[in-house]
Amino acid sequence: MEYQKICKTLEDTKFLAQRFAKLVADNGCFVNLYGEIGAGKTAFVKLVAQALDVKERVTSPSFVILNEYHSGLIPMYHFDLYRLENEGVKTIIDELREYSEGRQLTFVEWAEFSQDEIPFRHLKIDVKYDDDDSRIYKFISNDKDTDKIVEGLKE
Repeated sequence: MEYQKICKTLEDTKFLAQRFAKLVADNGCFVNLYGEIGAGKTAFVKLVAQALDVKERVTSPSFVILNEYHSGLIPMYHFDLYRLENEGVKTIIDELREYSEGRQLTFVEWAEFSQDEIPFRHLKIDVKYDDDDSRIYKFISNDKDTDKIVEGLKE
């Protein structure tokens, strides 16, 4: 199941992030983020964190691989696989699996470096930067739980 939203302004993106946060606040979700540098992946994560009342400063985990946030409505984890690239990702697949279980929200930026070795249930968000400064967010589910999230975004 898929849902696509074009966000022309920061307010559009904020509204989308708030809707998404409401849909994952109870049960959590494992999210693979795809998109070029500057597409808006981290910006979306920051806005979701804000909607979930995360008090810590949310930053890109580019140099530390993982940032953890425990002050919000649900524990939130934010991975960045860019520095690990293909071989390095293989060393943390089991750890990533642990972050897919239970009531928590896990974001993985640069999921394309996983070479689709993340077999467990997840939601894919593909972020594209359009020529007119808008962002295109495409949500793609891969199971019945993430179908519910995508369906909720459509409403």
